[in-house]
Amino acid sequence: MSTARHVIALLKSYLEGEEQQFFSVALQMAAHEARQGHTKVAQEIQNLIDKAKENKTVIERKASPVPLVQPKGELLNLVSVRYSDTRLIDMVLPPNLEKKLQRILVEHIKQNRLAEYNLKPRRKILLVGPPGSGKSMTAAALARELQLPLFTVLYTSLITKFMGETANQLKLIFDAMAVTRGVYFFDEFDAIGSERAAANDVGEIRRVLNSCLQFLENDESQSLIIAATNHPDLLDKALFRRFDDVIEYELPNQNLVRKLLETRLVCFDIQWHNWQNIIESAEGLSHAELVRAADDAAKIAVISDQDSISEENMISAIVERKNTIFK
Repeated sequence: MSTARHVIALLKSYLEGEEQQFFSVALQMAAHEARQGHTKVAQEIQNLIDKAKENKTVIERKASPVPLVQPKGELLNLVSVRYSDTRLIDMVLPPNLEKKLQRILVEHIKQNRLAEYNLKPRRKILLVGPPGSGKSMTAAALARELQLPLFTVLYTSLITKFMGETANQLKLIFDAMAVTRGVYFFDEFDAIGSERAAANDVGEIRRVLNSCLQFLENDESQSLIIAATNHPDLLDKALFRRFDDVIEYELPNQNLVRKLLETRLVCFDIQWHNWQNIIESAEGLSHAELVRAADDAAKIAVISDQDSISEENMISAIVERKNTIFK
């Protein structure tokens, strides 16, 4: 990794208030200088890092997040909860999609101002798109940016074989939204939102869907509800009207492929100038698979004690990832 890239990463972590990332990049700079034979500079950087950690004055910490409350009782098996460390800036998004997510954040940050005019922020969001396109990461990023705990619904416990019980379990989750403010994430939402007219529909599914429609309609909590699906065509049409925003995700285009790989490999020197071969080899891969391919190429460089990634290794990692998912 070049000194220029180190400086960029260092300033980026400082501006974002990321103390651990700041120290991590600084240590990388010290290691880089040591490998170059600049032992005096490396030791000076290390001494400054130690002093900064002792004084705890390098970065002003962000405001405290909403306290993490662990689920209890029946709710314990219905949701998992954690603080997210994913930031919106970590995501590589097309401008129109990033604009929509920023709009959600701004509305929540300024919800008191909106309330003066009897307006409310968008709270019920439906994300649709192919697997690995960033829907789950979006839920995590919004939770992090709003400093809210991320509650993920566990369908293995929510959906039961007993008539009427699934709807009752679902009610517990919506009741929790009013008690504990957070981001409540319903992944694979078609599991409970399937169209009522489906050929394989049974009465219990209709009851669950009707209950879900009612809960969404009546919810007045301060929590952010995010549902995601890979199959919007399976959702009941009435559900779409219950959401404040429906956001569509797609596989990355050529520009996003390059931006995503550059972002993921910011700590390395990339040994190519023509991106065409890499972009063509990456066609059809999702955001998540591209990240994994970039990480695979980075591991090869690290294990080989190198600061650079060759075009051959990058393409090899992409092809291997393709063979894994498309064979």
